[in-house]
Amino acid sequence: MLDAIKDAINDLKAGKPVIVVDDEDRENEGDLVALSEKATSDVINFMITNGRGLVCTSIKADLAKQLRLSLMTSQSSDPFGTAFTVSIDHNDTTTGISAEERSKTIRSLLEPDVKADDFKQPGHVFPLIAKDGGVLIRQGHTEASVDLAQLCGSFPSGVICEIIKDDGTMARLPDLRKMAAEFDLKLISIADLMAYRKQHEVHISRDVETTLPTEFGTFNVYGYTNDLDDKEHIALVKGDIHKAEPVLTRVHSECLTGDVFGSHRCDCGPQLQKALNKINEAGTGVFVYMRQEGRGIGLLNKLRAYHLQDTGMDTVEANKQLGFAPDMRDYNISAQILNDLGAEKVNLLTNNPAKMQGLQTYGIQVNARVPIETGSTAENERYMHTKYQKMGHLFSFHHN
Repeated sequence: MLDAIKDAINDLKAGKPVIVVDDEDRENEGDLVALSEKATSDVINFMITNGRGLVCTSIKADLAKQLRLSLMTSQSSDPFGTAFTVSIDHNDTTTGISAEERSKTIRSLLEPDVKADDFKQPGHVFPLIAKDGGVLIRQGHTEASVDLAQLCGSFPSGVICEIIKDDGTMARLPDLRKMAAEFDLKLISIADLMAYRKQHEVHISRDVETTLPTEFGTFNVYGYTNDLDDKEHIALVKGDIHKAEPVLTRVHSECLTGDVFGSHRCDCGPQLQKALNKINEAGTGVFVYMRQEGRGIGLLNKLRAYHLQDTGMDTVEANKQLGFAPDMRDYNISAQILNDLGAEKVNLLTNNPAKMQGLQTYGIQVNARVPIETGSTAENERYMHTKYQKMGHLFSFHHN
């Protein structure tokens, strides 16, 4: 069992380190993480003694720029893109390597009047520049430590140290559990930190409202941006949804080939049309159009998957061959849009249980599932069978 993020936050505020583990498909390692403002010589010594890895400090890009900290190399070959800057020591240190002097260097970075001339290069503290957006953009320990510091209301900087076993090999999850128990440390995952942030933060902005007359009826349309990527999403709303609870709702992922060109390789276009007709006939409802093409892999990768399907693969096999999960979609932004519109309780037009679960994870109450079956064609029969058999979609499937 992993610990709750809120419990880790409480320990960090109290000055205790926590253990943060990343995904087993990534580095599959655990790091000791502490707040930089709590990085006393005792904390640094604990990391050196029990973590045994490289002690680094995470900072945001604006501070790195302020301190003129250039990247350690302009041609990084690190597969995970860790943004090491040149190493530093504070001017008021001697060797710079002792726990006390590393603590001095790290905590000096937090001073409001800190300047580049306060440090000498190279040194024994290794700053890492965190990506803006944190773990929602890059799932690294650098970003996790900054995110945790911000969740603590602290200066956005952490101290991290990889955990190495007595025999010199990397500690994996079973080892990390033992260490957490031995030293009474909280053990959390970056995946759980991502989920925590998504559940507690708002990342959307409603930027425009207008009306949209369509062949399916006239709708109010709302345009949304978000601060996580450059994707723009829209919601079509019929009637006064505040008087209709639960709200008839469709969350539809963009499919250019099906929605616009009428492709017969999928059932997306017919589902879009049927959903809009149903909402129009009901007199109230919401249609959220999410720009997550190809179940989240993008248009060109979807076309590449089509090419692989032409050689005999199904849609799941093709995605895996390209290095993607069968379904890459996330419904955090969709849920935030529904919340913004006041549609927290919905009757969801879908055949996909994962979509129901995804919205519920982010606080949307799915009162009922409303099937949206459109039948199959000769061209999409295998695709439909794969959705039914491998992806658990709920509809009546019969071979033609």
